[in-house]
Amino acid sequence: MLYRETGQFKTDYAADMAIFPIRQDKLTLILLLLFAFVGVPVLSHLHIWPFGQDYLLRAILLPFLILSLAAIGVNILVGYCGQISLGSGAFMAIGAYSAYKLGTGVHIPLAWLGFDISIPALPVLPSILLGGFVSAFVGILFGIPSLRIKGLYLAVATLAAQFFFDWVFLRVPWFTNYAPSGSVNAPQLNFLGWVVDTPIERYLLCLMFVTVFALLAKNLVRGNIGRQWMAIRDMDIAAELMGIRPLYAKLTAFAVSSFIVGVAGALWAFVYLGSWEPLAFSIDRSLQLLFIVIIGGLGSILGCFLGAGFILMLPIFLNQAPAAIGLPLSTETITHLEFIIFGSMICYLLIKEPHGFARLVSLGKEKLRLWPYPY
Repeated sequence: MLYRETGQFKTDYAADMAIFPIRQDKLTLILLLLFAFVGVPVLSHLHIWPFGQDYLLRAILLPFLILSLAAIGVNILVGYCGQISLGSGAFMAIGAYSAYKLGTGVHIPLAWLGFDISIPALPVLPSILLGGFVSAFVGILFGIPSLRIKGLYLAVATLAAQFFFDWVFLRVPWFTNYAPSGSVNAPQLNFLGWVVDTPIERYLLCLMFVTVFALLAKNLVRGNIGRQWMAIRDMDIAAELMGIRPLYAKLTAFAVSSFIVGVAGALWAFVYLGSWEPLAFSIDRSLQLLFIVIIGGLGSILGCFLGAGFILMLPIFLNQAPAAIGLPLSTETITHLEFIIFGSMICYLLIKEPHGFARLVSLGKEKLRLWPYPY
């Protein structure tokens, strides 16, 4: 009886086009953000369970937020525009290494021209954002084939980008500042005098990025450009006949998606890992993001958070549950169970509910609006 829109009248177009047309949804989001921004830091400061230790922040909340942000970028391309991509891990790597080079200084020797190009080290925030722009530029270049190919052929083209940049960052020492081991360390996280060092500060930093980009993505997909993406996804020929330019729609989807994924890659490297090597952004990362989008829900911002939560919590549950019921399992068995459950969930959702967990939440909300009446 609490989830009803009875008495909530829309008197103007702004109210009719609001992100959350029902007041209860808006209040729920506000309470959730208050808990995330205020409640979690307070509970962590007071050492109240489950925030009494840094494990929850370091091992669960940080990767959850960053993977959710990366999944939003992938969902814009795959879920809203219908362009299959298997190279999101490469674009995360581009964002990470671009931010690293900009944050430590760029030096390009051009001896054959008689001079060098040197860019001094930039602050961390501009480095992260510019790393996203570099990723967007590369995404546009690899999005050009989408004008001629689609489906599995486009997936193979993006997979080629993944393997190409894996090789580049592994074999070209310039990107790692000629580090002998091939691994690099992130610069100090200094944001306008705010030195981000503790786990709760890293959590708040990622939370601010995710909140801003999720709001921007939600408004983009509800606007004119988002409708063009969805028209291209549903039937590109009909969309072109209606006046939508496939060149503009597809390349903007690649640009926005790659920008968000690149920023997520920089956060993954700078805030979560601290030091990394190219294997941190391998094909496994691309498949993980694709699984998050499919399980959470294609074409849904909420589904990105649901899928990321499921991907992260399932291994923890499989590690803890067998021992809790007196059935100890080896690490190899648990790893195989993860693959089996992930594959089974993807097959089941593709058959029974192609829109993933987000659709199940939507159906639950629709039933609550009618409860206790069956009609």
